[in-house]
Amino acid sequence: MKYKSVFDIIGPVMIGPSSSHTAGAARIGRVARDLFGRQPKWARIHLYGSFAETYKGHGTDVAIIGGLLDYDTFDERIKTSFEEAERAGLTYKFIPETGNVDHPNTARIEMGDEESEMSLTGISIGGGTIEVTELNGFPLRLSGGHSALLVVHDDRAGCIANVANCLARYDINIGHMEVSRRERGQMALMVIEVDQRIDQDVLGEIALLPNITQVTKIAG
Repeated sequence: MKYKSVFDIIGPVMIGPSSSHTAGAARIGRVARDLFGRQPKWARIHLYGSFAETYKGHGTDVAIIGGLLDYDTFDERIKTSFEEAERAGLTYKFIPETGNVDHPNTARIEMGDEESEMSLTGISIGGGTIEVTELNGFPLRLSGGHSALLVVHDDRAGCIANVANCLARYDINIGHMEVSRRERGQMALMVIEVDQRIDQDVLGEIALLPNITQVTKIAG
């Protein structure tokens, strides 16, 4: 694992007790909410490995719910996130799993409301750092630590170049980019982490490009 600074190792300012089990869990929940685009009405949280074994004692459960409520790692409301969720109308269920996973601190969140549903798998890799490894069946690698775009598009020639050219016109540098698809010629997903802030004008221009279905911004 590569860390960008000593603060990645020490961990973020956070509500304890653990950077991996609490801060990382809160970030997984918050990124899931960002990608969903609004407050979900319900959530099923599948926990694996160490998360499944110690989630109550280490506060993983309240942290994930706090993240789904859009609380940052240092927000004192994480301590009372169950009560806050009830007031917000968010119902949830934790499901400890026994299956093998690639990383011991893994959570799979299924969430939704009357309009749509979404699934996301995230791992807490230490010091409050996370990676999202799956979104609605698409494999990906998203850190949640940088501004990022998720672009759903048809698998057609020129889509990736069009999006990259649009970002270049706004002097936005791409730090990391991945593209995945389920089947050739069908729906595909671009994950683009960038170094600069992404304004609404950029999102709007990308959304109007040919073969683009959906554009979602994640704040780093």
